[in-house]
Amino acid sequence: MKRKNQRLILLFLALVLTSSGATLILIALEDNLVYFYTPTDVKTKNSAISGNFRLGGIVLKGSIREFGTVTKFGVTDLKSTLFVRYEGVLPDLFREEQGIVAEGSLSPNGVFIATNILAKHDENYMPKEVSEALKKSGRWKDTKPKK
Repeated sequence: MKRKNQRLILLFLALVLTSSGATLILIALEDNLVYFYTPTDVKTKNSAISGNFRLGGIVLKGSIREFGTVTKFGVTDLKSTLFVRYEGVLPDLFREEQGIVAEGSLSPNGVFIATNILAKHDENYMPKEVSEALKKSGRWKDTKPKK
């Protein structure tokens, strides 16, 4: 076999190994990705959403119901509302009309089953994804004090 043909075969094998390795890495990373959605996104893409994801929005006023260690509440982006079920201790800063991000998955009946709740840490902070989604929907109200 000529040297030129040997180099082409070697180059081809290297390309195949590199691309298959990159594919395996991407598949492994995809399992660990956690996407962010607003309630409107979930309602419009319901059938396309599977697995764990983050739901962001504002806790709907008057929606918090506690049943022992289980808490149910609504999360809204001021356009749509999605109800959340969470079992465990809520963060101290969790309350109505505050921005949150909940991590979990959607149940078959359309309720978001949260495994983790992230609440804002002071009165001037809202998770970046939540504020961007509210701005995008045209329903953002800036609560930061004017200087």
